Formats: sequence, structure tokens, C-alpha cells
Amino acid sequence: MSNDFYITSILPHAGIIIKICRAYTDSQEDFEDFYQEACLQIWKSRDAFQNKSKWSTWIYRITLNICLTLSKKNKRRGNSVEILHEESDKNSAFENENLNLLYDAIKKLSELDRAIILLYLEENPNKEIAVIIGTSANNIAVRINRIKKQLKILLDGKID
Repeated sequence: MSNDFYITSILPHAGIIIKICRAYTDSQEDFEDFYQEACLQIWKSRDAFQNKSKWSTWIYRITLNICLTLSKKNKRRGNSVEILHEESDKNSAFENENLNLLYDAIKKLSELDRAIILLYLEENPNKEIAVIIGTSANNIAVRINRIKKQLKILLDGKID
């Protein structure tokens, strides 16, 4: 992957890639693997982008598909690893306790609800989320309210 492509086409959207990868991983090592694989697949599929959607939507879809695929592979292999905070590196994506609680709660959601809330947290409008998910903006608004309530319950109980 060229450095220019990474800087101009991936780095401006790194936030969404990081959020999605973080929501589907339990360790810094897995996070780094997922992030690297997402960037590689975005680079490999760049010529298939047809401008029918925003570049950020394209990146979101690729990253989500990579994370779902890698998560399923890890589960099949039995590689689910509990977070070991003491093993986290400094500057780790897993260092902030409140953020860890939020991601733990998000991981309890269904795959579809997880995708919706990540798009919402990235401040995408309901209409754009609806296009990505393949439903109506009204349906997205209702789902977001339900997801928020579910996350509040999980966070108030400090996740179980």
C-alpha cells in the first residue's frame, strides 16, 4: 500500500475504522490485526469503488465486513480472549476504563444494532445510516432510541 493512498484516502477516515475494529475485538493484538486487515482490503478494493456512495460509506462497509469475517473465524477457532488490562500497552485503544465499559456494552448488542450505533456515534445522519444498513431513516431513528435504552441498562448495571 502506498503511503500517499494511506494518508489521503484512509487516514481521514481512520476514526470509523478504529471504532469498528475496537467494537469487534477484545485485545490490543486483535485490534491491530483487524485494523491492518481493514486497511489492506480498502487498498485492494479501491479500484472497485464506483462513486455510487460516499468514500466513507465504502470504507465503513469494507471495515464492517472484515471485522465480521475475522470475528467469526476467531470464534470458530476458539480464539476468544478476555481483556487483560495489565497486558495492555501504553497508548492502547483499551486503556480508558469508561471507553472499555462502553465497548463492552456495545459488544452485547446484535451485529446489526452494533453497526447502527457505531454509525450513529460517528455522527452519520439517520438517512445515511439507512442507506448503509438497507432500511428507512424512520426505522433507524426508532432502532437508535431502543439501542440507547439498551446500552443505558447495560451500563447502569456495569455490564453482565
